[in-house]
Amino acid sequence: MAVVREFTLPDLGEGLTGAEIVRWLVQVGDVVAVDQPVVEVETAKAMVDVPCPYGGVVTARYGEEGAEVPVGAPLITVAVPGGSDDGSGPPVTGSAVDGGSGNVLVGYGTAAPTARRRRVQPSPGPLRETTAAAPGGPLRGAPAVAPGEPSHKTAAAPGGPVPETVVCPTGPLPVISPLVRRLAREHDVDLRRLKGSGPEGLILRADVERAVAATAPASVAPAPGTPTPVAPAPAATATAPTAPAPEGERVPLRGVRGAVADKLARSRREIPDASCWVDADATELLAARKAMNAAGGPKVSVLALLARICTAALARFPELNATVDMGSREIIRLPGVHLGFAAQTDRGLVVPVVRDAQKRTLEGLSEEIARLTEAARTGTLAPAQLTGGTFTLNNYGVFGVDGSTPIINHPEAAMLGVGRISPKPWVHQGELAVRQVVQLSFTFDHRVCDGGTAGGFLRYVADCVEQPMVLLRRL
Repeated sequence: MAVVREFTLPDLGEGLTGAEIVRWLVQVGDVVAVDQPVVEVETAKAMVDVPCPYGGVVTARYGEEGAEVPVGAPLITVAVPGGSDDGSGPPVTGSAVDGGSGNVLVGYGTAAPTARRRRVQPSPGPLRETTAAAPGGPLRGAPAVAPGEPSHKTAAAPGGPVPETVVCPTGPLPVISPLVRRLAREHDVDLRRLKGSGPEGLILRADVERAVAATAPASVAPAPGTPTPVAPAPAATATAPTAPAPEGERVPLRGVRGAVADKLARSRREIPDASCWVDADATELLAARKAMNAAGGPKVSVLALLARICTAALARFPELNATVDMGSREIIRLPGVHLGFAAQTDRGLVVPVVRDAQKRTLEGLSEEIARLTEAARTGTLAPAQLTGGTFTLNNYGVFGVDGSTPIINHPEAAMLGVGRISPKPWVHQGELAVRQVVQLSFTFDHRVCDGGTAGGFLRYVADCVEQPMVLLRRL
């Protein structure tokens, strides 16, 4: 006999708390194999195809395309054949299905899960705690009914009729939004006693707000025979209409945009940053790049040259390749330079990370930056390729601007910003000349160093830009 298994959104890694459903890859009634991708989701880091660890028939889907799903919320339910709990029983199709899942995401693995107990709302009615069904038994989540007792859809309230709003005393709640769950917790609203007005009974924020408004007057209603107060302000304010929301288009902060907003806001709250900047003559740097590319072989980009300058500067000023642990009140100086670089894509701003940049050659840096940039534009970067940076290089000159004050990419300690390289009048060798000038902006966490260290770092970067031969000292 088939057993229905619930597959929840797994932890996709790197502290992600949820994802947005982009596209369903299966329909209700479809037959899926173990580790077959069932849904495409967009996290704050990348697009991910989520494989299901169970093989069987899809019996339900939770969430529409475009909906936000928190980690641990149900995605689909699968009827697994043969009473197997993990997809290892007799196959739905002709081929055998191996036990367990081989495509592991953080949060679930390959081993067959043990039967787990589900906690339900305490009730004096016939509903009881249930376990995963054994072969031939009822499906998991069905209420246990003692012999001779009638079956009930809801738990009976003691001393009174069952409220009509009690709709799902067991099984997964038809709630997708974490905001709805939080609102319900703040106002002590039992979501299992609400009937959702959304698609397929989905509980919406408006449902919770109506429940809150419905209970508010009852809490202030006078007892029978009690004189009505002259100014029943609490009752009036409890049901008073709220001010109309401002007009205009509302764009949800989610996905990449939401992750960027959270990280930048956290950086501003937690990091006491300071900025300094300097103009530099990049004429010789561009001439060196031109000579390298004329010699044949893989082309070297300006960003790769700047990345090499950054790794050399961090070797001289290791205080800036660090992070701050305020819990232990320690500065952690990191041994490797994992260099992030800002890349603008159709999905928003992302920061791919070049691992161990200090160990790569100039050509290696150029190739890796090109590879990660292309993956960012196509949305194929894995979450691991977007996290773990120790220092960020931001080339906003591609937007045609000269300067900026970068916001540090939390929890890093510094960021170098590079403006456009453009011809400007410049005093060169005692004479006024037209040179290729760039503005360099440097923002640093004042907890890890003082201004002298930050100024020394930026001055070294500017010297390398103006005289690339300076780098030969460190090669």
